[in-house]
Amino acid sequence: MLQQMRRLSKSWISSIFLGLLALSFGVWGIADIFRGTTDTSVATVGGDKISAEEFQRDYHNYRRNAGTELGHELSAEEAHAKGLDRQALQIEINRAALDQTTGHYGLVASDAEVSSTIRAIPAFRGPLGAFDRTSFVERIRNAGFTEDSFVARERQDLATEQMLAAVHGGLAFPLDYARLFFDYLNERRAAEYVVLPKEATGSPPQASDEDLAAYVKSHPVQFSTPEYREITYAVAGPQDVMNQLQVTDDQLKQQYELHKDEYQIAEKRDVEQITLPDEASAKAARAKIDAGTGFADIATQRGLQPTDTSLGSVVADDLGKDRGPPTFALQAGGVTQPIKTTFGWTLLHVTKITPGVSKSFPDVKDALRKEVMNQLASAKLSDVSNAFDDASAGGAPLAQAAKRVGMRVVHVAAVDKRGQTPEGTKADLPTSPDFLAQMQKADVGEEGDPFPSTDGNVYVIKVNGVTPPKLKALSSVRAEAATAWSADMQRQRMASLAKQLVAEASAAKNLSGIAARLHATVQSTGALARGAVVGTLSPQLVRNLFDAAPGSVVSAPAASGDGIAIARITGIEHPPAPLGNPYFQRLVTSISSQEQGDYDLAFAMAARARAGVMINQAQLDRVAGGS
Repeated sequence: MLQQMRRLSKSWISSIFLGLLALSFGVWGIADIFRGTTDTSVATVGGDKISAEEFQRDYHNYRRNAGTELGHELSAEEAHAKGLDRQALQIEINRAALDQTTGHYGLVASDAEVSSTIRAIPAFRGPLGAFDRTSFVERIRNAGFTEDSFVARERQDLATEQMLAAVHGGLAFPLDYARLFFDYLNERRAAEYVVLPKEATGSPPQASDEDLAAYVKSHPVQFSTPEYREITYAVAGPQDVMNQLQVTDDQLKQQYELHKDEYQIAEKRDVEQITLPDEASAKAARAKIDAGTGFADIATQRGLQPTDTSLGSVVADDLGKDRGPPTFALQAGGVTQPIKTTFGWTLLHVTKITPGVSKSFPDVKDALRKEVMNQLASAKLSDVSNAFDDASAGGAPLAQAAKRVGMRVVHVAAVDKRGQTPEGTKADLPTSPDFLAQMQKADVGEEGDPFPSTDGNVYVIKVNGVTPPKLKALSSVRAEAATAWSADMQRQRMASLAKQLVAEASAAKNLSGIAARLHATVQSTGALARGAVVGTLSPQLVRNLFDAAPGSVVSAPAASGDGIAIARITGIEHPPAPLGNPYFQRLVTSISSQEQGDYDLAFAMAARARAGVMINQAQLDRVAGGS
């Protein structure tokens, strides 16, 4: 799971996976041959088989990560419906094909490289921030790996990354194509427009009882009671495990040393410097300063810009032994006497002083203790979650498993998705939004997995039953329904009027006629950027202006929300894209990175074609739970 998460976020697997989606290969890619035999592997790539056990482990981790992204655990049926089993298999096949190519070229990652990479993975850090072997072993075990199998996987992935770096190394997106993207993103458009208030369509219509009854029936979500869920949940927080924790002074000192740079910060000064060719010139300049001439004036007289004189924010060591002590002896605004340096004679001017920070271990000991206790409590709660999983897997129901591991159990008879009871009061629930999200996504009758919340606690939720929404009687929602019906009718009238006015203005190629007839004022937008936020224009109108052809007339809701705006495009321009523009250079770099991913995908598909791929559909369905 951990390795999969890390790889999917920043490695070649991400490129291949995204590329597969982007290029929309067939259900199973290229040159895959389906078969059904007694073979227990899910696929064969060349002479190598992807075993059911290996795929089951990786698919389980892949599905769990996808569920985390979506905010709820995915059932086998839901994952199959989303195609996650097929996506995961494509990743496994691509990896196997690339592994064979890596082996063909004899590429191997060194022990030192593998070790340093694994130690740098954040998930393997202990409560004190350093690599922790216990955390490492526990995490890879939870992901289905042994130490040897995880190290072997990491070694192979590093070697493959080395090969793919050679495949796409130095690849850059053509500048002409990049200019097209630049033109699109930096295009400017201008328009003229008129705003018509909602009153332009006349008085709002009045609904009959039949109209309202039909409207309520056709809008059940708006006019129904909410769904209520009966839930039982278990909770454990830092306060429940603090009495089990102890922190020694040695641990606190270790934490202090690990973050010492936060407690021992040198004084910084913003400094300007003028370098002069000889001592006489430097003394003459210093004399002018003594007589009242500003440091900036001296720089200007010598033809220097602020960027030429600024040294930025520096510490004493940055200036060396010759310039540091005299500069840091000054008050803010002070100027040094001439100082001889390798490049001439200098005058230094202090414009700002940022005091340093020096906190000893005793100064921060109490704060460190609280911080470390919280870190250890978080780690302990992870142990509680694992213990609950073990108890639940052993057949213990939620209340019994929770009691066994020290979690508190709460029962709520009825609660809606906002955390409210049928009486309109707040239910006995946590306030964190992620708890409510998990509650709504939980399957009825199923006991969920423990999950950490943003409030620092760990929860397990079981939805015992659901009371479905019920349409309210018209008598109880008459006023609300009448207001909504009238608003909908007026919106329809406005849409019809807008269509008519757009047609008239398009034929006339101006807005003057409709403006005069409706007593409206023609206004100008000025130059607009794509996606610009302008208070007088609605976002929809800006989008419509950029989606339409030159000279077109478009409409959209007015910025106020009451009325419509009719606009005609009056001008389009594309600023030049100089090669030295930093934004343009970043754009080229970003697109080039995506193109490199496409090359990696093409290389992987070629490796698959050479090796040959066979998929055991029956075995895949058995392992993944598909149909």
